[in-house]
Amino acid sequence: MKISYRWLSELVELNTSPRELADKLTMIGLAVDSVETHGDDHIFDFDLTSNRPDALSHFGIAREAAILCRATLKPPPSEIIEAEESVDSSASVLIDDPELCPRYAARIIRGVKVGPSPAWLVERLEAIGQRSVNNIADISNYVMFELGHPTHAFDLNRLKGRRVIIRRARLGEVLKTLDGVDRELSPEMLVIADAERAAAIAGVMGGEETEISGATTDVLLESAYFNPLSVRRTSRALGLASEASYRFERGADYDGVVRAANRAARLIAEIAGGVVLKGVIDEYPAPITRTPVPLREARIERLTGLKVGIERAVEILTALEFIVEPLKERRELLALPPSFRIDVSREEDLVEEVARHVGYEQIGLTIPDWSGTGAYLRGEGRRRDLRRLLLSSGFNEAISFSFTAGDRDRLFVEGGVSAPTIENPIDVNETAMRGSLISGLLEAIQRNFNQNTKDARLFETGRVFGEIGSDGRPAERERLGLVMTGSANATGWREKRQIDFFDLKGAVEQITGALNVSGFTIERASVEYLHPGQSAALIQDGRQVAVFGQLHPRIAALYKFRQAVFIAELEFGELLDAASDEIRYRGLPRFPASSRDVSALVQDDVSWRDIEDAIAGLGLEEIVSVNVFDVYTGRGVPEGMRSLAFRITYRSPEATLTDEQVNRMHEKVKDVLEGRLKIQIR
Repeated sequence: MKISYRWLSELVELNTSPRELADKLTMIGLAVDSVETHGDDHIFDFDLTSNRPDALSHFGIAREAAILCRATLKPPPSEIIEAEESVDSSASVLIDDPELCPRYAARIIRGVKVGPSPAWLVERLEAIGQRSVNNIADISNYVMFELGHPTHAFDLNRLKGRRVIIRRARLGEVLKTLDGVDRELSPEMLVIADAERAAAIAGVMGGEETEISGATTDVLLESAYFNPLSVRRTSRALGLASEASYRFERGADYDGVVRAANRAARLIAEIAGGVVLKGVIDEYPAPITRTPVPLREARIERLTGLKVGIERAVEILTALEFIVEPLKERRELLALPPSFRIDVSREEDLVEEVARHVGYEQIGLTIPDWSGTGAYLRGEGRRRDLRRLLLSSGFNEAISFSFTAGDRDRLFVEGGVSAPTIENPIDVNETAMRGSLISGLLEAIQRNFNQNTKDARLFETGRVFGEIGSDGRPAERERLGLVMTGSANATGWREKRQIDFFDLKGAVEQITGALNVSGFTIERASVEYLHPGQSAALIQDGRQVAVFGQLHPRIAALYKFRQAVFIAELEFGELLDAASDEIRYRGLPRFPASSRDVSALVQDDVSWRDIEDAIAGLGLEEIVSVNVFDVYTGRGVPEGMRSLAFRITYRSPEATLTDEQVNRMHEKVKDVLEGRLKIQIR
């Protein structure tokens, strides 16, 4: 949000330079990202937290600056010279849904002349990045940026029956908004309607049919308070955001409704001519009330370490427009928050208000007292060991948000089950809890590709979320995700080979080895998001504890990947819970080993595991290892087959094996491979 220093100085007498003021405001929690020179003005760029809608205006910032500068706040003038004609004779307002619209005020200005805004108004809006439209629209924007409360101007003569009805939209009702788009509405959305049809989307944007034009002579000026959650849901559902919705969905000032209407009406009469009709239509069927919040002097010190007397707390809160009742004999106070401070509802909030104006820098750096003992989380030691292993293997650790885009995340969730959605997301593009780590890792790879980093290995550990259970909470599981792409030896000069499926398989086996857990088998798997023929599953006791393989080309195309990407996701929580194998030590072999090489043609549907199982089934204790050293397909090898070369090592723990003994055992191996698996031994 941008704030003009010159504009600010009209609302409070500033006795400090722009950059000094920016530093002071930042220190009380209103962060200023930058200060830029704009002609003879300085523009502050604020980065405000979502709980401070009261600071989304020049007057809101001036209120804080007045305390910093110990100056008097000067509210902008809003007194009006009214005509004799009453506003009630020209229009009527009906709130059909007080829950979504607790308060609605309207003023009428007759005889206006719509045209360009005066230079001072155009310059002031342009300084904070706003485009001038016409004098009426510019005044509405000006008041919003001045007071923080949005208003909207309707062409009174285009409102059918000169009635304003605040109601829910009808099923299938369509409204063309000011941006020229026809938008289909639903009954969950609140609209401002006339006697016949919807004229605006409440708190979000006006409609084209009732907008101010060069032919407008009479204006109905709206100033209202809308339910914040309703505005936010409507804005997200329509994919339509505006400066007004940005403020309404965070919480506007319900007591500032008439003040904003009066200020805008006064400026319209001054700039666009015309007369303001007598009175304000102010429908407020269920007035909003708030409860005073207690604050104890001892509580301030306990939470912050600051020794602040209750008298100083009264001074600060009164300056912030709280209604304060001191209880000095008890060193306490009661503070009724002003209507624009929706973020204050408990004692801790008052402690924060006092502390930030006393100065966060006054809080001492001390370690809190603790009488208990600390402990690692379950499996923390094994987590750390695994991190060290992966980092030493060339991986980098990624940390993704738990919030994600539901449509992408569902691609990697078994059965496409939807993860829990967030009713009030902080980002329209992240509306669900993640059901998989893969989507976050692929987004990280995509960012690396965009920065021309083609070689990447990332891992992440974290929780994923499933369907809502009977307790009303989503199921949670801890997982480990891997992603690999690019060169297998990016920093080497000898081998320029691309990462393949077997590099990923090796990484998965390395993880299970580091966790010292065995009893796994690797089987072919059919996973929708993995490449057919290049996907596998890790199975333990009949349960699938991991899937891994090459990303399916269809999914890769969604991310616009132009090189193979390999991914894995493991049930990390289950692996940590699994019992570790007992570590046994044995002496070095006393007798030499003998090896025999096998070169064979193997059908594609025969896996290496089939070969290992067949050899192990012979029960020959002298076979100590079976290792592949060459695989070939292509010229000279029949279609549907591959040439495989592997080495079998024999050793006896009791004596040196003779060639005759080794040959007899090797013949048994060849017989079982040829007989059971139809392998052609060369």
